[in-house]
Amino acid sequence: FILMYAMYGPWLVLLTMSMSLGKYMCQNRTTNFRPNIVMVMSDAFDGRLTFDPGSRVVQLPYLNYLRELGTVFLNAYTNSPICCPSRAAMWSGRFAHLTESWNNYKCLDPNATTWMDMLQQNGYNTLSVGKLDYTSGSHSVSNRVEAWTRDVPFLLRQEGRPVTDLVGDASTTRVMTKDWRTTGVATQWIRHKAAALAQPFALYLGLNLPHPYVTDSLGPNAGGSTFRTSPYWLEKVMPELISVPKWLPLSDMHPVDYYSTFTKNCSGNFTEQEVRKIRAFYYAMCAETDAMLGQVISALRDTDLLDTTVLLFTSDHGDLAMEHRQFYKMSMFEGSSHVPLLIMGPGVKSGLRLSQPVSLVDIYPTVLEMAGVAVPGGLSGHSLLPLLSQSAARPTRPRPDWVLSEYHGCNANASTYMLREGRWKYITYADGLSVPPQLFDLTVDKEELHNVASKFPDVCRHLDKLLRSAVDYPQVSQAIRLYNKQQFAAWRKSLGANYTQVIANLRWHLDWQEDVENNEKAIDEWLMTSGFSSEKLKLSCVRPSTSPGPSFLPSRTSIPGGV
Repeated sequence: FILMYAMYGPWLVLLTMSMSLGKYMCQNRTTNFRPNIVMVMSDAFDGRLTFDPGSRVVQLPYLNYLRELGTVFLNAYTNSPICCPSRAAMWSGRFAHLTESWNNYKCLDPNATTWMDMLQQNGYNTLSVGKLDYTSGSHSVSNRVEAWTRDVPFLLRQEGRPVTDLVGDASTTRVMTKDWRTTGVATQWIRHKAAALAQPFALYLGLNLPHPYVTDSLGPNAGGSTFRTSPYWLEKVMPELISVPKWLPLSDMHPVDYYSTFTKNCSGNFTEQEVRKIRAFYYAMCAETDAMLGQVISALRDTDLLDTTVLLFTSDHGDLAMEHRQFYKMSMFEGSSHVPLLIMGPGVKSGLRLSQPVSLVDIYPTVLEMAGVAVPGGLSGHSLLPLLSQSAARPTRPRPDWVLSEYHGCNANASTYMLREGRWKYITYADGLSVPPQLFDLTVDKEELHNVASKFPDVCRHLDKLLRSAVDYPQVSQAIRLYNKQQFAAWRKSLGANYTQVIANLRWHLDWQEDVENNEKAIDEWLMTSGFSSEKLKLSCVRPSTSPGPSFLPSRTSIPGGV
């Protein structure tokens, strides 16, 4: 069946599936039928690759399969563009500020009730395998210290420079072996356990791809700055369709974006070839991710479970892949905040492209409604079922026409809030006054290079009012500043005499050691301040000058300021 799709395209398969899907759509309306539910959640997958024109740059046959036989959301967003807070929002159905998911170290309590717990309590046989990452206490010491000290007015590189790594040969299909093993656990469970169950089941598969790999050469504290793949997966990429993103000059960047670029070690020079190569490797990693999704689809099809299973594919966030002179996430730009969301299965319309803005908190009520489980109150999300199926009941509360995302972690030196409504993306920071906002018209500025906040003050006021109706963001920002200081002070105290050595050897160690005395002094002074009084001063400290900052090794035929 999957081979038939790959050979003959979606329309023949649509014809063969339409009768069975129609049968279950009717059955769902007239009986107590409860579908199986399978979610595949990747890490750092750019949602724009799941529909045209982005889907043309790399072969993703199984995502294309989901798109043709199910529904794709064209404007799906993360609620926080970093791993743990994003997943906390997805599993809890609540915005990050409501669960106080401030960074990769501070997220949900281990006993928090997820939608998977709700399904299990209501008769579903459940299994979660692979990357979960939604509870507090994980990730590296460097990661949490960088988040706590983001208000300190120093500028230190926290990541390795993004690089590529080609491994294996044209027959090497399994590069991310950990993900392949996890996928194998999930598919074997489908074949040997789920197929024999009398009750419906729910399966969650969490993948690490296409998140960049840890750069081992940078030591035990290194972050993930290596884009690794094999010739086999690079063959799936259309090199002629790889775009080279435009960059603003460093001197024209918004101060928070410049801080992100610098701390991600991207303020040095890059050749156009380097940028193309990083993007090609990232797309190839997405192709490998797609193949793992294909394994799940094949297991469901081979066991005759596909027609009775709702299958979802999404991601915690995207990856900028050198857009805006950055890689990684931690940004409200589209490459980082726009996530894939595709759903297929009984009762779900086929071939539907929905432009309504949605976000990961919507998954919680959607899954419960599909399973016939009462949706609890207090959720931030809204069920997607009324958009997916004609048989869905009228929603009890109206769906807003906007989505909210927020970010409070490392690599951004101010709490960031994004509201997407219609053509507009509004981004504001901290208390809404001390840091200038950004406004992008995505209908004419898809690359988000033209901040038009000063040209459309009425639009900014309207969107800011909407944002404040969802979150008192100046108060939240202030609470996080206090939290960061308290956590850092407690951590420093716990180290005692070892503090000086430990803080000097985190991921920023190269830059830290250039001026140890002033860096320690900056932290001491930061701990003595309060409120937003130093915000403008802090941002002015990181404004770019004619020099990009500390010295970098130049690249051959380097292109200063952009590509």
